[in-house]
Amino acid sequence: MGLMDKVKAQATDFAQQGKAKYDQVQATRRADAMLRNLGAVVYQERTGRGAPDSQAQIDKLVADLSAHEAANGINLSPEPTGQPGSPGTGQPGSPGAGQPWSPGAGQAGSPGTGQPQGGGAGPSTSFPPEAGTTTQV
Repeated sequence: MGLMDKVKAQATDFAQQGKAKYDQVQATRRADAMLRNLGAVVYQERTGRGAPDSQAQIDKLVADLSAHEAANGINLSPEPTGQPGSPGTGQPGSPGAGQPWSPGAGQAGSPGTGQPQGGGAGPSTSFPPEAGTTTQV
């Protein structure tokens, strides 16, 4: 096999791989659009703004998504965010479980707490300002 034959074979292989990747990206984009539409219809339904045929739309979108998933070999299930009980999973007993983020939740004198380093008594820089305090500009 000559050098030119090898180059042509390799170019053909790269072209096939590129087309497969392109097709996969297009299938994923189509699935994302259908998921967004499904989410919008479900949101409207749950907030009392659904159309009379909302349930039929939901059923059709779920069927279309299932068929699209099977036809394109993709998995639209949400990816797990971590192990049960690991930080940030919202499992009881894990750090941060059920607690919303709040600015200034750290230790005094640490960055982001609104308190000066060294624990000195200076004006509060927390947001929103505490009742009865004024902020100078």
